[in-house]
Amino acid sequence: VPCVLYGGDQPVHFSAAELAFSKLVYTPNAHTVVIALGDVYFNAVLQDIQFHPVTENILHIDFYQLFEDKEIAMDIPVILNGIPLGVRAGGVLRRNRRKLRIKALPTNLPDNIQIDIAGLKIGNKVYVSELLNDAYNFLHSDNTVVCQVKQSRVTVDIEDDEEEEGAEGAEGAEEAPAEGNAPAEA
Repeated sequence: VPCVLYGGDQPVHFSAAELAFSKLVYTPNAHTVVIALGDVYFNAVLQDIQFHPVTENILHIDFYQLFEDKEIAMDIPVILNGIPLGVRAGGVLRRNRRKLRIKALPTNLPDNIQIDIAGLKIGNKVYVSELLNDAYNFLHSDNTVVCQVKQSRVTVDIEDDEEEEGAEGAEGAEEAPAEGNAPAEA
């Protein structure tokens, strides 16, 4: 597979066997790599990849060289932790973004972005502004929705149902006349 390494003084062209890229390409995770060309080593990140339209073989790969003092923009996968309260009540979890684009120094690049969604109720959303971090900057607007719990056709409000059942039982007891006190018909 022909490859190009950009970002340095001049582009570096090289090639490698397609099998060498299997763990780098066919994963949802973001990885940095070390490219060894003889005695020279380059820290890099996968920037672009081209596939054959029919066979889906890799045709070409672009890498971007990393420098310790230069920020890089990269798509980082989002991992959602927990089962939202809204889903337990019959709502539907919508993942609007599976990856978020961030800009950071190579040493501050996270492997993934973890979000705790256990407390989300129906109608709640997680915005990029809630995920701000000092180590990296998001390249999305603050009002970008990462995930949300939407109402489905069959939604149950767990807390209200218990209260309504208790209220209906009390009302039913008040309305029904006692058997011994039934008014006599003449």
